[in-house]
Amino acid sequence: MNTIETVEDLRSQVRAWRAAGERVAFVPTMGNLHAGHMSLIAEARTHAPRVVASIFVNPMQFGPAEDLDAYPRTLAHDRERLEAAGCDLLFAPGVATVYPRGSEAQTRVEVPGLSDILCGESRPGHFRGVATVVCKLFNMVQPDVALFGEKDFQQLLVIRRMVEDLAMPVEIVGVPTVRESDGLAMSSRNGYLSSSDRARAPALRRILEAARQSLLAGSGAAAVEREAEDALRKAGLAPDYVQVRAAEDLRPATEADRDLVILAAAYLGRARLIDNLAVQMDANAAPQQTLR
Repeated sequence: MNTIETVEDLRSQVRAWRAAGERVAFVPTMGNLHAGHMSLIAEARTHAPRVVASIFVNPMQFGPAEDLDAYPRTLAHDRERLEAAGCDLLFAPGVATVYPRGSEAQTRVEVPGLSDILCGESRPGHFRGVATVVCKLFNMVQPDVALFGEKDFQQLLVIRRMVEDLAMPVEIVGVPTVRESDGLAMSSRNGYLSSSDRARAPALRRILEAARQSLLAGSGAAAVEREAEDALRKAGLAPDYVQVRAAEDLRPATEADRDLVILAAAYLGRARLIDNLAVQMDANAAPQQTLR
């Protein structure tokens, strides 16, 4: 596996693959890789003979009081994992390569509507930073297909909307969340959890599963959200939000919607945990009189 730091070298290698008639799959990451990232690499290999991964801790998606400086950077270990997983090329640019005039002077990419709700409301500017860096990485790598985990469902929809709106020739593939044996969604930030907090963390998934059962049993979304938030507090987590939304575009769910997603974010010690759970309502059942 080659490790490349410059856009010129990256494009030279991609051009050579394309000249040989090979498709290119791309997995953007911020490093500190775990089994969830490896599942993206494995899925990428089913979509293209050549796989590029990037590692870049993007300052534009961190807020002023967030963990940019403390975010774990484990490049040597990550390189070993990627090579073992069959990645062909690691693109590991520095900040000056991605933002040569600095991030404050960088042209921004904004995805209206999807970016300022849920996590975007709690983290203003976060999805602007995500969309901007992913747009730049797509232009640098020029992949045929790019893969993103479904754990950050809102991010996945932001990227899909950006690609559609900007007519980018990139197929976006969502990959199911990889979980620990107790159900906790794998995340680079799980390392922030103390041993006692780690024991509490799987409650988030259990509470989402209970919320799904309540929806399927006919409970309204507002009641389900309140019950889930109360359950999180009782489990020792501080809820940021629990919301039932239409899976297609994250608008507030109505009684006519059948493809739903329950999204949640909660604080536990230093960590902010996110998770989501799809809900397929019975298409043959009559709409509930009041979902909210």
